[in-house]
Amino acid sequence: MPGVRDLRAGDLAVVTAINNANVPAVGAADEDKLARLLDQATIALAATDDDDIPVGFCLVLGPGADYDSVNYRWFAARYADFAYLDRVAVDEAARNRGIGAALYAEVERRADAPWLLLEVNLRPRNDGSLRFHHRLGFVEVGQQETDYGVLVSMLAKPLGGCPGVG
Repeated sequence: MPGVRDLRAGDLAVVTAINNANVPAVGAADEDKLARLLDQATIALAATDDDDIPVGFCLVLGPGADYDSVNYRWFAARYADFAYLDRVAVDEAARNRGIGAALYAEVERRADAPWLLLEVNLRPRNDGSLRFHHRLGFVEVGQQETDYGVLVSMLAKPLGGCPGVG
């Protein structure tokens, strides 16, 4: 089982490389963009190897973030209180070791919101991610054609303490 800890500014060079190796499943980002997201994140996690080097990471934003993402804005217009998982990425050499599941479990443990929200690409199609999120209990609440040419499935999962849903 991977170690999961808070993501630190000193991790940004490594996680930028992981992020950009995972495009188009996540949006491309430079270190400055990831630093701005880290500053606004309500939850920022690194999954680490035995030497405490990140092999995966995730960034979660809450309502009111200063973030110019069409997908974030789509959710913000429809949900008053939420945890938006902006990006999660795992180094290719570390895949299929439970890292994604460990990151999601820690996000759910830490999230102080009734909904965990995110999007997954339908075009280009990311079947592995769609299956993973379905297994975790996410349901589609809409689709969006983005201004960058990608069709996404908008997914939501009710978190603990969210009466009347799920």
